[in-house]
Amino acid sequence: MAEENRRKVSIDIVKANIFAVAIMVIAAIVLLVPFFLIWGGRKPTMEILGNESQWIVAFVAMIIGIVVHELIHGATWACYAPSGWKSISFGIMWKMLTPYCHCDEPMNIPGYMMGAMMPCVILGVIPSIVAMFIGNLPLLALGIFFIAAAAGDIWMTWLLTKENPKSMVLDHPSEAGFYIID
Repeated sequence: MAEENRRKVSIDIVKANIFAVAIMVIAAIVLLVPFFLIWGGRKPTMEILGNESQWIVAFVAMIIGIVVHELIHGATWACYAPSGWKSISFGIMWKMLTPYCHCDEPMNIPGYMMGAMMPCVILGVIPSIVAMFIGNLPLLALGIFFIAAAAGDIWMTWLLTKENPKSMVLDHPSEAGFYIID
C-alpha cells in the first residue's frame, strides 16, 4: 500500500484520559439518577448498595474485563479483516501498563467502528441495563467503569464518522489511532 494514499488520525493519550473522566461522570449521572429513582423506595438501602462479596466480584470482574475488552476488539475485528484472526495481535504497552489489540490489515470503516465499540456495548451498556432492571449497584458500577474504559474507542469512532464510509481504515500499530486509506 502506498504511503501517499493514507492519512494518520490519532488521539492524544492525556486528552483521552481527561475524556474518560468526563465520560465516567456523564455516565454516572445519566445512570445513577434513574437507578436511585427506580430503586430508592423499592428495596432497603443496604440491599441497593450491595454487600461486600458483590463488590469483590465486581472488582475482580473489572480486572478480568480489561483483558476481555481487548479480546472483544479482536473477535469483532477478526470478523471484518480479510485474514480473520491471523491479522489480530495482542500485547501490553508497558510504559502505561495497558493491554491492547491490533489489527494489521485494512478493513471497512463500519467494521472497524463495530470492533471499536463492541467492548463498550458488551461490558458497559448491557451490564448497566441489566443493573437497572435488577437493582444491583455493584453491577451498575461495573457498567459505568467499562463505559469510561471505552472512552478512547468512543472518541476514535466519533472521528471515523467524519470520514468517507467507502474509505478503508488501518489500525495504527503503536498509537491510539488509525490510518485512513482513500
